[in-house]
Amino acid sequence: MKNHTITNFILLGLTEDPRFQVPVFVFFFLTYMLSITGNLTIISLTLLDSHLKTPMYFFLQNFALLEISFTSACIPRYLYNIATGDRSITYTFCVVQVFFTDVSGVTEFFLLAIMSYDRYVAICKPLHYVTIMNSRDCRSLVICCWMGGLFIILPPFTQFLNLKFCDSNVIDYYFCDASPILKISCSDTWLIQQLVIVSAVLTFILTLLCVVLSYIYIIKTIVRFPSAQQRKRAFSTCSSHMIVVSITYGSCIFIYINPSAKESVAINKGVTVLMTSIAPVLNPFIYSLRNKQVRQAFSDSLKKILLVFKKQKNNLNL
Repeated sequence: MKNHTITNFILLGLTEDPRFQVPVFVFFFLTYMLSITGNLTIISLTLLDSHLKTPMYFFLQNFALLEISFTSACIPRYLYNIATGDRSITYTFCVVQVFFTDVSGVTEFFLLAIMSYDRYVAICKPLHYVTIMNSRDCRSLVICCWMGGLFIILPPFTQFLNLKFCDSNVIDYYFCDASPILKISCSDTWLIQQLVIVSAVLTFILTLLCVVLSYIYIIKTIVRFPSAQQRKRAFSTCSSHMIVVSITYGSCIFIYINPSAKESVAINKGVTVLMTSIAPVLNPFIYSLRNKQVRQAFSDSLKKILLVFKKQKNNLNL
């Protein structure tokens, strides 16, 4: 960013009322720790358990990694700001925060679309599933998701680096995000705003189209299953993913459909809290509690850990 006067930004956070600082800190700290623990558990289980060595869990493993990256890019810094009372954030750290939150967020959309395609192949083309979703192609698809997120973000981000700030360095948000930063810039932001809109719409429409088409074919296939048991089993394999898709896309829709300029900041903050704190906590539980294989893998791993501790205890007693 070409700027010679501002070296730090001030983040106003969610609230300036001192009475709410402790509850906000506790909330974000607990949700962040639960998110990291839950998503690391998902990653560990998919890496260690042989029953979870399938494309679906490979994509879930990468989705959990994205959730950790996304929430870690913004929450720890906000916790630091609340704990120390220092609401400033350096210019460089702010740019890094914008980059990682945006890349992680966009990549999540692409990965959700790929996960929908995976369910489509599993249900609609079960005999060809192993051939179509082989390990090499799955790795390529995940790499394409990351590269897609990077290439979508780069055009507006390069323009973002040229922004100038003259009068204000106060960001009405709890982490550095493109939209509130554009509001305080004294540069002409028309081009970057158009690039942001095009990038957002392109990502949203492309991935949503893939998700919707996948589930149209999935539902058409499931309803033709002869037995109710088969239909129930097929729907259960998709239910967790459908819930996560609904939360992610629903949050995005609320952010971009603002009722008014005055209410948009407050609503955006609330919805962003859902995306950065609550959703990363819910997702591991949604996938684990509704998935018998994940629950079984967690139970088996827990038994192994307890068995190791028991053996160590017995050795110490001897």
